[in-house]
Amino acid sequence: MFPRIHLKRAFFFRQIRTKTNHIYNNSLQKYYSTSLRLQQVNTTANFSEQQKNQHDTSQEPRTHFGFKSVPESMKETLVGQVFENVATKYDLMNDAMSLGVHRLWKDHTIRTMAPGPGTKLLDVAGGTGDIAMGFLNYCKEIHGDTSAQVKLLDINPKMLEVGKQRFSKTPHHNTSQVTFEVGNAEDLSSIPSNSYDVYTIAFGIRNCTHIDRVLHEAFRVLKPGGRFMCLEFGKVQNPLISSIYNLYSFQIIPVIGQVIASDRDSYQYLVESIRQFPSQEQFAQMIMNSGFTIVGDGWEDLTFGIAALHSGFKL
Repeated sequence: MFPRIHLKRAFFFRQIRTKTNHIYNNSLQKYYSTSLRLQQVNTTANFSEQQKNQHDTSQEPRTHFGFKSVPESMKETLVGQVFENVATKYDLMNDAMSLGVHRLWKDHTIRTMAPGPGTKLLDVAGGTGDIAMGFLNYCKEIHGDTSAQVKLLDINPKMLEVGKQRFSKTPHHNTSQVTFEVGNAEDLSSIPSNSYDVYTIAFGIRNCTHIDRVLHEAFRVLKPGGRFMCLEFGKVQNPLISSIYNLYSFQIIPVIGQVIASDRDSYQYLVESIRQFPSQEQFAQMIMNSGFTIVGDGWEDLTFGIAALHSGFKL
């Protein structure tokens, strides 16, 4: 009798266990089926979002960053990173790359400007302050003038900080002759119209995303009769010199950047950005299109056209 009861009980519990396993397996199957569907939905949603982002980026106007093509909204950040990387070595690298010739170009710019006493200068993309300092020194040495004023404006705070440090060691420190401002050359809304006698931008405009906006803002902030001056790299026309210049630019300058600044990529970009900038003739036309009046060709080639000094007047 006892064995029979034991068998019935075993059979009863086996049925319960079988049903329980069946219910558990069905629940587990439903769970994984639901989970899989959710994963598929999430994957589809993520893929759709990625497609949307890619579509949005592809629809955005593009511009150049060196030889690369990038969305316009990215260029300012990319250029900013370049100048953050090179700020502390910027002056030293300029001397090394140009063998000091860049200082002659900047000195020539100031002497061509020939500012008089009390001149107000806006030096945009002024960086480490070469043009601003040369301007104030010229006014003091030529005219004995200490009433000339310059605002040094740059979009990159690190470059501007280097300029401040340089001026702190000069007689112009803590005077009303020089002020500093972080600002974008494409939007000078903090500066009133018709407020400056001269606007300079040296080796900076080619790094801007919208050159036409820079030129229009320059025209706006200048007083009637004011002068726009842009020192920038140009196109070398002599084939022999051009080939030597290209070899030096692409094979030597990035190496110098690596040795002196431990940054080959930033100087590779700077070399490429020079090649992407319009020719002297094209840039002169852009200056005129912005409302400026030019005299003659509108520019002067320096050192075989490696650099060019452009000029226009607000008449």
